[in-house]
Amino acid sequence: MASEKYKGIQGLSDDDLKDEIFAAEAKLQSKKFTNAVTGLENPLEIKELRKDIARLKTEHRAREMANMSPEQLAKRSKIRARRKKR
Repeated sequence: MASEKYKGIQGLSDDDLKDEIFAAEAKLQSKKFTNAVTGLENPLEIKELRKDIARLKTEHRAREMANMSPEQLAKRSKIRARRKKR
């Protein structure tokens, strides 16, 4: 079952999704800096932000793959098979 955060992410447009990723990454950098300088009241905020960024990027990649042509998907499968051999 999808979490409420993920359901909210799915409703975003592509441009909004990119903006959210950019904003979340900027906020993460700010939180990391603040934590290094003065310390955060709740340092687990950094962990939660990293998870949110991962959710956003996962949805972005899923949309990219949904828009790929069959040729692009086939090429991607060949690349993945080659990596498994190593």
